[in-house]
Amino acid sequence: MGAGFEGRRALVTGAASGIGEACARALAERGAIVVIADLDGAAAERVAVDIGGESWHVDLTDTGALATLALDVDILVNNAGIQVVSPIEQFDTAAFHRILTLMLEAPFLLIRAALPHMYEQGFGRIVNISSVHGLRASEFKSAYVAAKHGLEGLSKVAALEGAPHGVTSNCVNPGYVRTPLVEKQIADQARLHGIPESQVVSDVMLVNSAIKRLAEPAEVASLVCWLAGEDASLVTGASYTMDGGWSAR
Repeated sequence: MGAGFEGRRALVTGAASGIGEACARALAERGAIVVIADLDGAAAERVAVDIGGESWHVDLTDTGALATLALDVDILVNNAGIQVVSPIEQFDTAAFHRILTLMLEAPFLLIRAALPHMYEQGFGRIVNISSVHGLRASEFKSAYVAAKHGLEGLSKVAALEGAPHGVTSNCVNPGYVRTPLVEKQIADQARLHGIPESQVVSDVMLVNSAIKRLAEPAEVASLVCWLAGEDASLVTGASYTMDGGWSAR
């Protein structure tokens, strides 16, 4: 893979698996030193060793620790996320709070921690892994949809404030991606929709998609790398869908 990020330091959250791992590997292949941040410290260390990066065993819901953080990174990829599938009237309130903390408050705190360094050097790339659910809603995902919609707004504010300092901020909006997060939803979706698990991908996950397949993590990572590069220096405050045409409807 070609170079492009030599001398750059990147932080990717939730990078021990799935989209985050794919982003970390793609950035490292292009020359970046990548910090693998994940709640699973052992898995983060394995990926870090494999790509010649660094691991950071961190609980991103510990917002008190993040509030005093200073990050010397040039590229920040906010990716960490979880999912709970449940009707609103049955939605566990602690789970709702945890999702909003992890997927909205933590990105805010990491952006806040990274901007002073980015501003000082006149360069920064913030890439927020949002979702088609940052632009559209689905039943039974109130916390996830709320968090992703909030992330879209946060990203745009960071874009406006960062523009005079050479810092861009954008969202990547995949549909369903072949990751552990998606695979874990299948049983819950089958139960809530009253269908066999074998039908969930075709009848629920891809029902609104014109292209009837799951996205691959590496495809998302390729877009992240472009947004993090020099060719995207004029791209900011944007939301790039990779949803198989879902949001075209």
